[in-house]
Amino acid sequence: MITTNSARQLPPQSPPTLRSDARVIALVGLAHGISHFYHLILAALFVWLKPAFGLSYAELGLLMTVFFIISGVGQALAGFVVDRFGARAVLFSGIFLLGVSALALSTAHSYAALMLGAMLAGMGNSVFHPADYTILNQRVSAARVAYGFSVHGISGNIGWALAPLFMTYVATQYDWRIALQCAAVLPFGVLLILFLNRHAIRPEPLKKAVPGQAGGGEGTLDFLRLPAVWMCFAFFFITAIALGGIQSFASVALVKLYGMSLALATSAYTAYMLASAVGMLAGGVVGARSKQPDRNVAIAFSAAALLAVLLAMAVVPAWGAVVLMGAIGLTSGVAGPSRDLMIRAAAPKNATGRVYGVVYSGLDSGLAVGPLFFGALMDGDHPALLFVFIGVFQALAIATAVGVGGKTRAAALQKA
Repeated sequence: MITTNSARQLPPQSPPTLRSDARVIALVGLAHGISHFYHLILAALFVWLKPAFGLSYAELGLLMTVFFIISGVGQALAGFVVDRFGARAVLFSGIFLLGVSALALSTAHSYAALMLGAMLAGMGNSVFHPADYTILNQRVSAARVAYGFSVHGISGNIGWALAPLFMTYVATQYDWRIALQCAAVLPFGVLLILFLNRHAIRPEPLKKAVPGQAGGGEGTLDFLRLPAVWMCFAFFFITAIALGGIQSFASVALVKLYGMSLALATSAYTAYMLASAVGMLAGGVVGARSKQPDRNVAIAFSAAALLAVLLAMAVVPAWGAVVLMGAIGLTSGVAGPSRDLMIRAAAPKNATGRVYGVVYSGLDSGLAVGPLFFGALMDGDHPALLFVFIGVFQALAIATAVGVGGKTRAAALQKA
């Protein structure tokens, strides 16, 4: 079980209620949604950026790689900052940087300027997972935290789903620069909402560890010696490679593989994200009732991997590809809350921000590698292989999930 420096218990005079839990979950979900929206503000504009700057798919993929490298490194560091200074201020700074990055990208006139904007966006994105999960663990009651994780995942997927629709619509109607300027307004609006509700997401007072107590006397980096933490990192890294292929090039690959329009291919990606959100809602119920989240993850990703390979075979009509994309999203989404509960069970006390920062840096690392790998496949005109490898990576992740569960249960038995 994860606890924070203040053990997730609110002061006696302010017991957790459904209303207070819902408020915190909604605020954190809103912030997480804007973070995921910004994952795709560049990828959604590849169709315009490629001719405007004369770039290859690999060069476009490198922009995403830089974004996620900066985010991954920053995320691991942000976890320590969150544990030291509190999650709220760190979260506010990240949201502000996202808005600045979109403004910088909108004024870019060279590939180097695009790269700078991607770096700023990566810096802003780096704070969200350690800050979000620390707030949820501190401010949401234990009985409802699984549902908090579910909403957190759903909001992220909604951000992913809305970004291509929003960015492509504005870019089509006006210009890609105007699309980025419009995107810049969103984080500043979210920041205002969070500031007005800042008391609800206030950090718990920091407490020093007491020697002799559970978690007391542990060094700042001791959690890095736990095999389960690195298995969680590996799980995120592998699944994120697959996700990077879906986010960056699934629409282009569907156009080539099925001969569908870009609009229909974009709708297929949106179906993936929206179905994933539905899956996460169902996954919250599954996670709250299950004591072995790793097995939930394994079953869900087994189904997703098989569906991805079926999509690669191009044995269905174009509308069927849209359905398959939705089915892949649904099964992947079911795994989301159980995945977060798996990390929660594997982490030591007093290290919420650090553990989530390191583990979720695997997500950014995978999202950095994915666009490069799948961009090379697309430059080689291999759209079917894109979906084959998505299935392969999803299947490989199953072993890491089962490994995390085994290590966690073994550690629990040793403490019993």
